[in-house]
Amino acid sequence: MSGNLQVLGACPLDCPDTCSWVVTVEDGKAVKMRGNPDQPYTRGALCVKVNRYLEHTRAADRILHPLRRTGPKGSGQFERISWDEALDEIATRLRQIADEHGGEAIWPYFGTGSLGYLQGCEGVAGRRFWNVLGASKHWLNICSSAGASGLVRANGTAAGMDPENFAQAKLILLWGTNTLTTGHHLWKFIQDARAGGAHVVAIDPIRTRTADQADEHIPIRPGTDAALALGLLNVVLSEGTQDEDYLARHTEGWADFQQEILKYPVERVAEITGIPAETVHSLGMRLAHTRPTAIRATMGIQRHAGGGTTLRTIAAIPGVTGDWRHPGGGVAYSTSGHVHVGVDRRDDLLAKPVRTLAMTRLASELPSVKCLFVYGANPLASTSDSNRIRAQMRREDLFTVVVEHFPTDTADHADIVLPATMQTEHMDLHAGYGHMYLLWNEPATAPPGECVSTTELFRRLAERMGMTEPSLFDSDLELAEQLLAGEHPSLEGVTLDRLRKEGWVRMNYPQPFAPFADGFPTPSGRLRFPPEDKAYTPPLSAGAEGLTLITPAAHVFLNTIFGNNPELRRRAKEPVVLVNAADAAARGLSDGQRVRVHNANGEFLADVEISDRVAAGVVASPKGRWPKFAPGGANPNAVVDERDADMGKGAVYHDNVVELTALA
Repeated sequence: MSGNLQVLGACPLDCPDTCSWVVTVEDGKAVKMRGNPDQPYTRGALCVKVNRYLEHTRAADRILHPLRRTGPKGSGQFERISWDEALDEIATRLRQIADEHGGEAIWPYFGTGSLGYLQGCEGVAGRRFWNVLGASKHWLNICSSAGASGLVRANGTAAGMDPENFAQAKLILLWGTNTLTTGHHLWKFIQDARAGGAHVVAIDPIRTRTADQADEHIPIRPGTDAALALGLLNVVLSEGTQDEDYLARHTEGWADFQQEILKYPVERVAEITGIPAETVHSLGMRLAHTRPTAIRATMGIQRHAGGGTTLRTIAAIPGVTGDWRHPGGGVAYSTSGHVHVGVDRRDDLLAKPVRTLAMTRLASELPSVKCLFVYGANPLASTSDSNRIRAQMRREDLFTVVVEHFPTDTADHADIVLPATMQTEHMDLHAGYGHMYLLWNEPATAPPGECVSTTELFRRLAERMGMTEPSLFDSDLELAEQLLAGEHPSLEGVTLDRLRKEGWVRMNYPQPFAPFADGFPTPSGRLRFPPEDKAYTPPLSAGAEGLTLITPAAHVFLNTIFGNNPELRRRAKEPVVLVNAADAAARGLSDGQRVRVHNANGEFLADVEISDRVAAGVVASPKGRWPKFAPGGANPNAVVDERDADMGKGAVYHDNVVELTALA
């Protein structure tokens, strides 16, 4: 490339906003990145993390060549090898393992490092290759599966309202979501609603940045949100403001659910949730008499034992109030269910059925695995029960390949490390899970060193292994054409040529959009209320001795991405654990004191920050640090148990009891 170019692209990271960006390229080098001012959701702004993305692509510790381990697993000692050597070794080992142990002994473990439909998890990158090989299937259930499962049981889909329609709301409940840290573009629509008189309530165990900016913060005991939902509906019933017409036309199970609601009067809900009864009643009155009400509930709210039930019960609220009738009313969890881009998993390429391994069960399932092939993931830093995972990854009989940008803790345990392209260096197709747009990412620069894209990696591996299935060698543009070839009405007018030219296209949905004004995509066409005694599942931490640990998103990291960025690490400072003054006094802890945060699973080290941002009984320590950069070599996932939520085998990051002990 030469001269000055403006290249349209899209952020690939695990955030609902999936921003459209513009990269300025001069003489083949990306010199500037900014949010696309023409894209209605991005509106020209990126986040504090992605503002440093170009710097990140040029980081000194970027992996640019294939590497082979020379030291003990975990030592991070490697030698540079050629691509031919790397492909030969991987192909030989994969074939050997498949022949001796069966293809299911191979686990392709991918995560949300990229949400691309070509290079990332949304399109299940590499699935065709793994099916030909007969490898185990991978279930990416770590992020949102409990809540999504609950919403599907209620609404027939996890999709809900268009977040842009928050601008029309008169009451906004930000329920278990820190919008200003984990998807700040929604805030502009919330501000629009406020200008129209909307009242904004943050319901969260932590007084977050978002709670500081809300009109009202309601601290709640972790995992008791479904009980609060029932209590609010109890007030709606006492006021007689339920929408009887909507209930009769578009719901099922109302008579039984009504009896369930009556079991949760305000006083009982106050005891369960720790929220004063007058606060529950006041919010219930607002809900009863304010249309439309918009509820934003994201992934943190469902990371406990009753996560699926929680979202199912929250989904009942607009069914009772009739908010689904109104643009600006309903629940927004994820818009992914509105995306009908085709994902051809090509299960017809499997010679026989194979098992499915859940990524949240990595510690338990690794003993049955002979090859772990990791891409778009850093499980040693981001997955529950990290001590057990580390022990398994040090097995000499486990052949581990890690496709990475940087030397993560996971990469340190690999036998072979392969250098991956970053977003400005490859093409990809994206759909946000917090808006209604498809986006195209055009490569802005050539890959540095010997980095290759995920799609190219699997083409090379297929060739090296002698595979002949033609679809394994489809080009990126051919794959993109296939993804957009569906006949769903939402794709009408959306073509690859148009996306490449314009950078983004709104899917073909009305604006404003009331998705369930006339029914639901369930067999009956109706919203399904929770069955008797299935509307609230207490957290496993309820009643346990100790402190409930919450691990919220850090403001400067995105999961573990940017965990090695020097400037963002500087801003993050040392790890802290927020502790209420009463809990600190009971343990003789002082502000700034370093403590062990521990339970039977393990421990991590953090400095006490005595704060009224958490209530008594709750402590909080942000996620996202690489263990290798944390004091003691561990982050909060060392204490998170490998357990399943009630639905979707969801993770339980916020349902763990710990103790704090001062270091001697």
